[in-house]
Amino acid sequence: MANMIDILERKQLRDDLPDFKAGDTVRVHFQVIEGQRRRVQVFEGVVIKRQGAGVRETFTVRKNSFGVGVERTFPLHSPKIEQIELVADPSPARAGARAMTTRNRSF
Repeated sequence: MANMIDILERKQLRDDLPDFKAGDTVRVHFQVIEGQRRRVQVFEGVVIKRQGAGVRETFTVRKNSFGVGVERTFPLHSPKIEQIELVADPSPARAGARAMTTRNRSF
């Protein structure tokens, strides 16, 4: 039974994704359905974390929108994600998740 589940999950994995890690700046093109219309919404920010494995793998992106920090978690292998663009690689000192949240905080 577990073997059949593994086979089905392997078929759903995407191979067109860029190699990114926590600390990288990415642009995620995500399909949004509003009533009968579908549109692509772009969410650009810093990857805070990646967690999970296989089909269940997710990643969290953080951005500042009008002075307010916004975080969104995306399933990595979702068919609703049209494209993930790697915008920039940060310096190694800024790769920690703690550095990302404290650097973008406004008091």
